[in-house]
Amino acid sequence: MNRHPFHFEVLARDGSARAGMLHTPHGDIPTPVFAPVGTAATVKGVPPRDLKELGATLVLANTYHLFLRPGADVIAGLGGLHTFMGWEGPILTDSGGYQIFSLKEIRQIDDDGVTFKSHLDGSLHRFTPETVIALEEKLSADVIMTLDECAPPLDRAYNEEALRRTHAWAERCLRAKTRSDQALFGIVQGGVFDDLREQSARFLTALDFPGYAIGGLAVGETKAQMHHTLDVVAPMLPEHKPRYLMGVGTLEDFFESVARGIDVFDCVLPTRLARHGAAFTREGRLNLRNSALAEDRRPIEEGCACYACQNFTRAYIRHLMQANEILGLYLASIHNLHFLLETMRRIRQSIFDGAFAQLWKGGSRTVSSGQ
Repeated sequence: MNRHPFHFEVLARDGSARAGMLHTPHGDIPTPVFAPVGTAATVKGVPPRDLKELGATLVLANTYHLFLRPGADVIAGLGGLHTFMGWEGPILTDSGGYQIFSLKEIRQIDDDGVTFKSHLDGSLHRFTPETVIALEEKLSADVIMTLDECAPPLDRAYNEEALRRTHAWAERCLRAKTRSDQALFGIVQGGVFDDLREQSARFLTALDFPGYAIGGLAVGETKAQMHHTLDVVAPMLPEHKPRYLMGVGTLEDFFESVARGIDVFDCVLPTRLARHGAAFTREGRLNLRNSALAEDRRPIEEGCACYACQNFTRAYIRHLMQANEILGLYLASIHNLHFLLETMRRIRQSIFDGAFAQLWKGGSRTVSSGQ
């Protein structure tokens, strides 16, 4: 194996928007990139074969959920996440911090770590920076995340305390890491407070992580506050390292964030919306359960190259939804993933062509993919 398996290069710029390539042990990731979320080692209802055909180059899995079920030792014993889930491409695991901290009623945080109850059976567990790194090393993803504390974005006192812990935990994660074939990213926190975000960016960049995530956004602040925070943080992050905006996956946010120099995105939205019978289109969300589609011969979206649109009508997919047939959810998921992955490919090409602003202005910025 290459002694330096991780390398990021910026290949083109259009304003602050960047098109690059992140090299990993399991393949190259063209950026900007959208990563479908496979929380429990699966993108819900979509086999790895289909993800590959859709052009996905990075998949996210969740350390918290996999720790609880089936367990990191089980996955390690079966060859690690790539073998376990049958996905040969790059994988990113988050630290599980967001999931734990969102369970306010069943966790306690202290400077050493967090004690929490399983949402599955109420059993008691503890995460520290060291145990999280050990778990992520067992899972064997290509990109792993530090344990951080995601605070309510508008609570300054909470963010000051959480930031102190997040920075101490980042140092401990670095010291605990032993594998050279995984890249550990630091996570910038600080809510909507410019000085805290600047403090976090300075502290973490001094630790020289191979990449940086921006956390604590899309969790309650306004769009304007999120975009302003990106304006503050992105220019402070190293030009030669990837920038990852965690948990964001709407079309509007793709354009707004790429314009500010963000390279990596992930979100559960495309498959979650599909399970609720909604599909992305250039005109906005389409309710696939709508009675008006009962005899509609059109595909979900005219001109779409996805398997669902190439082979099935809105009427048929609506019928599947109404009959509670799993195929309907699958086809909607395939379409929604294709829609976001294809949009990101178009964004990337527009940066090479020097036409990012034109693509944005040309109507894509008005599509309502919502949250």
